[in-house]
Amino acid sequence: MIIILIVVLLLFGGKKIPELARGIGKGIRDFRKAADENDIVKDMKDVTSELKNVKKDVQDMHPKNALKTTDNPKSAKKKDN
Repeated sequence: MIIILIVVLLLFGGKKIPELARGIGKGIRDFRKAADENDIVKDMKDVTSELKNVKKDVQDMHPKNALKTTDNPKSAKKKDN
């Protein structure tokens, strides 16, 4: 490990090592930020899907739409006749 550090010091010099460390740190931060944003987008899609399902369920329970469902006994009798 010490040999690797000596080689890096000889190749890049003492002034370039802090710049490299900053660049690596910035790259890691950007990567984590992008990964977190991707999770947020995925979560938003899941929430949107759930909201659409709830909206559909609420519309199905609306009195105007109650006659359209097959669960309603009145509409089932009309179909049998």
